[in-house]
Amino acid sequence: MLDGCQMIENMSTNVLLILIGGYFILLATSGKMVNFILNRISKEPISRRIEKEARDTGFVIGKCENLLIPTFMILDAYTALALIFAAKSIVRREDMSRNSLFFLAGTMINVTYSVMVGFVMKILIAN
Repeated sequence: MLDGCQMIENMSTNVLLILIGGYFILLATSGKMVNFILNRISKEPISRRIEKEARDTGFVIGKCENLLIPTFMILDAYTALALIFAAKSIVRREDMSRNSLFFLAGTMINVTYSVMVGFVMKILIAN
């Protein structure tokens, strides 16, 4: 079994660039995508509906999702994706009780976007 450093050393340059690029694009654009869609759905800026602390918490949790989802996909650990939903429902329980539609929609948008980017990364790595 290879450790993390040996795995990176054994990766081709193309695979490494695909991984770095995919994670960079995902981390740089996911928040904008979620905010854009939620603002369209709600017909008003999210900043008026959700307090800053909840948005900041959502941002951090969303970035963790953005790192974990493609990683689990690349490692073929699809059952581990359920861990994200379980952990998020525990951490955001109070926020979800106040505005469940916003948090459920935000999660679904972010997860879908992360899965799509992870899928593209996986296809590019396979070729």
